[in-house]
Amino acid sequence: MAYRLATLRDGRAVLLDDGLSDPPADGSDAGVARFWDLGRLTDGRLADPMAAIADDGELHALCGPDGTPAGDADGEVGLDGLGPAIPRPRKVFGIGMNYLAHIDEMHRAPSTAPVIFTKFPSCLVGPADDVRVVGERTDYEVELVAVVGRRCRDLDESDAWDALAGVTVGQDISERELQNASTPAQFSLGKSHDTFGPIGPAVVSVDLLGERDDLLLTCAVDGEVRQDSRTSRMIVGVRQLVAYLSAVCTLEPGDLVFTGTPAGVGDAQDRCLVVGQRIDSHIVGVGHMVNHCV
Repeated sequence: MAYRLATLRDGRAVLLDDGLSDPPADGSDAGVARFWDLGRLTDGRLADPMAAIADDGELHALCGPDGTPAGDADGEVGLDGLGPAIPRPRKVFGIGMNYLAHIDEMHRAPSTAPVIFTKFPSCLVGPADDVRVVGERTDYEVELVAVVGRRCRDLDESDAWDALAGVTVGQDISERELQNASTPAQFSLGKSHDTFGPIGPAVVSVDLLGERDDLLLTCAVDGEVRQDSRTSRMIVGVRQLVAYLSAVCTLEPGDLVFTGTPAGVGDAQDRCLVVGQRIDSHIVGVGHMVNHCV
C-alpha cells in the first residue's frame, strides 16, 4: 500500500489524498487535499508526525493502493494549513554540486566525493511559509528531499530505497554572501537562516512514485521557470547518497537528505531573490510549494 504523510500547522500528523501532489491546472496556489487525522485513526499512537514516520508499516496498513484510508476524511487543507512535513528531524543533510550543469554554471570543478553539509533543523518551514530575504544574494534551489523511514547503518545501495519512508519537495534557500564569506566556504551556516528550509507538502511513500529515479523538478520565480531538470541527471543518485551517509553515521526515522539542485540558480545569473517575489517549487507526482519572499 502507500501513503502521503503531512503535518498540520497545529502539529497533528495527517494522511492526505493527492490534492496537493501537483499544482492546480489554473496556476493558482489554492489547491486543497482531504486529510485523515492519524491520532484518531490510531487512538493517539501516531498523532505526532515523528512517531508516524517511524512506523511506516502502520501507515501502509491504514491506506489503500491510492494512498488514502477507508472512511470519511476529517477535513480539507490547503498549502497554507500545513507545517513542515517532518517538523523535528534529528539530522538534515545537504548535498552540494550534484548536477553537472549546476557545477558548470557555478564555475566549479566536479568533486571526487559527494559534497556534504548540514542545514540546521531550525531553518525548516512549511510549503506555504514566507522566506526571509537576507541581503542581496539570497538564492533559491529546488531539490528532491529523501526521508529516512527506519534506523539503519551501513546500508548496501540495493537496500537504500527500502530504508526510506518516501520523498518530499524542498527548497535549499542559500545566502551566498555568508556561504562564501570564508575559505573553505561556510555552506551549513549560509543555508540555515530561519525560513531557509521550506519542505512539503507531504512525505510521499516510494510506492506512489512512478519513476523514482527520474522525477521532473522545476522552480519558477514570479511565474518564470528558472530551474527545469530531472533527478536522473544527479551525479550521485538517491540510493548511493543514502548508502554513503549510512556508512558514516546511523540514520534515524525522519532524517532528511536534500539531494542537490539543478542548474538555473539566481546567483549564477545575478538574479537572486528580492522582497515581494513568489517561489513555486514542483516535483511531478510528489508535490508543490508556494513561498513568498519577505
